[in-house]
Amino acid sequence: MTHTHTYYITTPIYYVNDKPHIGHCYTTTVADAIARFQRLAGRDVYFLTGTDEHGQKVEKSAAAAGVTPQQLADENAAVFQQAMTLIGASNDDFIRTTQPRHEKQVQAAVARLIASGDIYLGTFEGWYDEGQEEYVTENAAREKNYTAFNGKPLVRAKEDNYYFRLSKWQPELEKFLAANPHFVKPAARMNEVLGRLREGLQDVPISRTNFSWGIPILDGPGGTPGKHVIYVWIDALLNYTTAIGVIDGLAGTAPSGSQGRNARYWPADVHLIGKEILWFHAVIWPALLMALGLETPRCVYAHSFWISEGQKMSKTLGNFIDLATLRAYIDRFGLDALRWYLLTQGPLRETDADFSYAKFVEVYNADLANGIGNCASRVGNMIEKYFDGKVPPAPADPVFHFGPSSPPQTAIQTQPQDVASALESVFDWPRDTHEFVHKSEKQLRSIDLTGALLEGIALVGRVDAFINLTAPFKLAKTIDANPAARDQLAAILYSCAEAVRIASLLLSPAMPTKMAQLWKTWNCQPTPGVPLHELARFGGKHALQPGSPIAKGEPLFMRADAKEPAPKPA
Repeated sequence: MTHTHTYYITTPIYYVNDKPHIGHCYTTTVADAIARFQRLAGRDVYFLTGTDEHGQKVEKSAAAAGVTPQQLADENAAVFQQAMTLIGASNDDFIRTTQPRHEKQVQAAVARLIASGDIYLGTFEGWYDEGQEEYVTENAAREKNYTAFNGKPLVRAKEDNYYFRLSKWQPELEKFLAANPHFVKPAARMNEVLGRLREGLQDVPISRTNFSWGIPILDGPGGTPGKHVIYVWIDALLNYTTAIGVIDGLAGTAPSGSQGRNARYWPADVHLIGKEILWFHAVIWPALLMALGLETPRCVYAHSFWISEGQKMSKTLGNFIDLATLRAYIDRFGLDALRWYLLTQGPLRETDADFSYAKFVEVYNADLANGIGNCASRVGNMIEKYFDGKVPPAPADPVFHFGPSSPPQTAIQTQPQDVASALESVFDWPRDTHEFVHKSEKQLRSIDLTGALLEGIALVGRVDAFINLTAPFKLAKTIDANPAARDQLAAILYSCAEAVRIASLLLSPAMPTKMAQLWKTWNCQPTPGVPLHELARFGGKHALQPGSPIAKGEPLFMRADAKEPAPKPA
């Protein structure tokens, strides 16, 4: 298949001094669903995640545990890889900053910036946040009451450092952000960046000499490692380029293997991040890329945080939603149900979101058990009962009119109690399904993943309304007296099944396992490589084929009882 264009999406790389929790899993699940949507649209997708493994915190934690920093990084990186597997991530790569492919490219990038004068040697004297491994300006220290991010006092420090001339790039950055108003999303995040930019940029230290667990700068005799190691944040940001061999390409040392070829994915379409690391991604990162002569990413999307049962998550409260808790939800409700809740109820936009058991059950029952699950089951059961488990003949005209003025050939008499529903007098399935797909794709383009997925559920709701209006169970009882009713029943059930198939395509990025189960049961697996707009054409080449078997199958989702206690780790 020839792809029209590439799509490159990344998560932040996760710090190995933490344990994976809902925040890490959420960001990766969002990136995964976007990647799946883009593959479904026919794009050539590269989806990257990984781990950030250097820095003073890792060095100190390893010493406290009596292991080497590399041993600690290996152990914790493996846990993050397990977390990615647990949530069903379809990432193409998992980069670790201790891998030689990354380290040598970071050294090459820094050497290039030293040679261009964008990085220079200076001395820092001031405040240092040990927890964040970050220098803090006097103004910022005063604003924070000389308190670090973790609540401990800031430390006074003096150190020789290499500095990146961030201040030099302020005019260029301002021009870039003015020309690209959607570079930072959501809009409130862009306003934060612009507000802080107006305060003026200062050069940033990008090396440390007070610990050794980092990538050394090759400024010793004959290009050997000197006493400076690269600040963990600069090392980490470069992963988005090193994973696909972009720096190798700059240095003219790209290998002949896939790493060199993957450089074609740059620039990234979306860096998906949490709001706490916005400044690094929206200001320092584009400036570094400009200094390296590389294209900037197309979008930095910074989502908000999860809270737990109405409270901010904290170690003190012990209410972090960790991997064990997520696994307990998966064990009871299934992975796709957890993914659905995260993706449709999560903090993708400006406000934080609450992970609440009561809300989980409510959403699960409404969207999944009573929604796609019940609708697919109703349609499958009726086709089995009235058409021997085979797709009925497709209607010549899948447009249904309701009400007294309906054309007689397509009119379906509604029951008196359906008067309110009958106000919507036309179900034009080719037009209607096309509109749901079109709206879903439009939402996705603006990275409204929640909106894109909910179009699938809205289409299921339209099928349910159609079933309630046409009452196929009642119509089936009239076939003996009125043989023409069988053709009408076939037209109704084909339309329902075909619309459910199209809805399942829109739902599959969130629920790949359950939708694959439905496709297998209904014998309608999408052809790989065919783009969504073709797969989703009602009655088209990839539609349900009359006469093809549809099995009743197991229910996709069983109703949940809200009275049961919340899932707890075993």
